[in-house]
Amino acid sequence: MTDAQALRPRINERQLRIDLAAACRLASRLDWQEAVANHFSVATSADGRYFLMNPLWRHFSGMRASDFLLLDALTDTAATPLPIDPTAWAIHGTMHAKLRRARCILHVHPPYATAWSCLADPRIRPIDQTSARFFNRVAIDTHYGGMADNAAEGLRLTRALGEQCVLMMGNHGVLVVGDTVAETFDALYHLERACRTLVLAYSTGQPVRILSDEVAESTARSWDDGGAQATAHFAQQKALLDAEDGSYVD
Repeated sequence: MTDAQALRPRINERQLRIDLAAACRLASRLDWQEAVANHFSVATSADGRYFLMNPLWRHFSGMRASDFLLLDALTDTAATPLPIDPTAWAIHGTMHAKLRRARCILHVHPPYATAWSCLADPRIRPIDQTSARFFNRVAIDTHYGGMADNAAEGLRLTRALGEQCVLMMGNHGVLVVGDTVAETFDALYHLERACRTLVLAYSTGQPVRILSDEVAESTARSWDDGGAQATAHFAQQKALLDAEDGSYVD
């Protein structure tokens, strides 16, 4: 361990590892992961420089707390190759380095949200209280140009996210950032459910009743409880894992 590593501030790294492993296993169960190509990360330092992320080509279903790599966002990967996917480094490394508020970053290709991202207009329309949660709260990127395997693309996606916490990655998937693993997981969970409802509703071919802006905004604000529901939701999801296979904590 270098002097710099010894001095870096950490934020309960052990618990972050456990929570991130749980999020990976839950994502696998919910069919959000695409093979071994998706990545979850969480900052361990106050400035976001140091963060945990799953290593190269590891399936979410078997991730354990000890499996995550502790990375430095300022690493020169040309001089020091890392055992991680180049696209993961381009996106997560850049966002952790540039966007302090992105404590946790979850990027997956869940079926309904990915399908919705492929539409010419992938806005999350408020047709029920879950989809209304995201009213005017989703950034949309419609400039997919291939694999995000370089720093310039990571920076472009960081800018595309802007001040929002959800990025609908056109023709690609979704990315959600948040303050904790629990809050970020909960937002991703409800985003996929919102997209599922949208896909099912529009697939009927019948006219869809969209909520008024006033009702949608009021509903979205009602979701903001400081993370209390998200924390409870994530804790109960972890309890399900504990009852069946608690090895994710190892």
